[in-house]
Amino acid sequence: MKTMNYESSKWSREAIDDVPVDEEELARKRKRRRIIVAVVIILLVAVAAWMVMGRGGGGGADKGAPGKAGQQLPAVTVIVPGRQDVPSVISATGSLAAVRDMPVGVAGEGGQIDRVLVQPGQRVSAGQVLATINRSVQSQTAAQLAAQIEVARADLQLAQNNLQRAESLVGRGFISRADLDQKRATRDAAAARVRVAIAQLGATRAQIGRLDIRAPTAGLVLTRSVEAGQVVGAGSGALFRIAANGEMELLARLPQTDLARLSVGVPVEVMPAGASGAPVAGVVWQISPVIDPQTRQGIARIRVPFTPELRPGGFATAQIRAGSVSAPLLPESAVLTDDQGSYVMIVGPNNTVQRRSVRIGSVTDHGVVVVDGLSGNEQVVESAGAFLNAGERIRPERRAAGARR
Repeated sequence: MKTMNYESSKWSREAIDDVPVDEEELARKRKRRRIIVAVVIILLVAVAAWMVMGRGGGGGADKGAPGKAGQQLPAVTVIVPGRQDVPSVISATGSLAAVRDMPVGVAGEGGQIDRVLVQPGQRVSAGQVLATINRSVQSQTAAQLAAQIEVARADLQLAQNNLQRAESLVGRGFISRADLDQKRATRDAAAARVRVAIAQLGATRAQIGRLDIRAPTAGLVLTRSVEAGQVVGAGSGALFRIAANGEMELLARLPQTDLARLSVGVPVEVMPAGASGAPVAGVVWQISPVIDPQTRQGIARIRVPFTPELRPGGFATAQIRAGSVSAPLLPESAVLTDDQGSYVMIVGPNNTVQRRSVRIGSVTDHGVVVVDGLSGNEQVVESAGAFLNAGERIRPERRAAGARR
């Protein structure tokens, strides 16, 4: 039996040794086993990590409120702006003009210009001569009328002497009463001719005086459209334009709502386009009683003193101080804008972010004035609103509204 077993074992080893072994197949099987073992290990590690994080999430509630799937909610700084008394400043634009733009033309029959005595930008006084018209013909006419006055006076003197002699002779009967009346009428007619000649001379001198083109009032010469040698007449139009007293104004166009907040006497700062210096101080002196039905705008007339930068017809901007308004004041980073208008992100119930449309007013050095859309008691996202979506939950961290960064 032992011999048989020995021989059987020997036969089995010899049989195995005779079987051919595929080395490549054996290597592939070993590699497959290694991959399976690695995947199993990774899955076990992932399960263990998930269990550890799931258990630790409840213990960190003091560091942040849990969100969905155990995630921490983002911390966002918010402010409660309240309401403040903010100076109400209305921005406006408009064109510059003279408060009283006075055209100056020919008052008489006109003629040829001899001299032009002023230039644009020059200040003139009331009655000052701006230009003169040739008066050679009128001067000769005046001289003729002056001579006619002398002739009439001589005739008057002669008629007066004849009347006096007749009055001395009528008592002696040398001259009748009818002759005396005739001489008296001759004397009166001669006196009337003197007065007519004097009146004619006065009219001619008045016409000569109107050949001087004079300033109707003191002011600033804005334009000059006449030159020496030019022939002008009553139909020549304005030869000069004068700003009465040199006063200028800005015709500021404002919406109806802003116009209702203004009153006469409100101070204004006017900045001409292209000017680099300080703004010019002005004052509202008239508010238009009419609103344009097309644009829903009216005009506020702002009086300003003349400066070289204030040119009629130019463009300027104005900052009108219309008292103060009680409104929330937010940092510029809290106010966002898109195609739907201006808005802020506020914190709603359950710490969810909500969009709130607002209407902003003036922008000051301290922030943006919100004139509509907020009561001031809301929690407003200070600076991260652009990265949040409506309905998203956050962890708000409140900061005082006055603690500006």
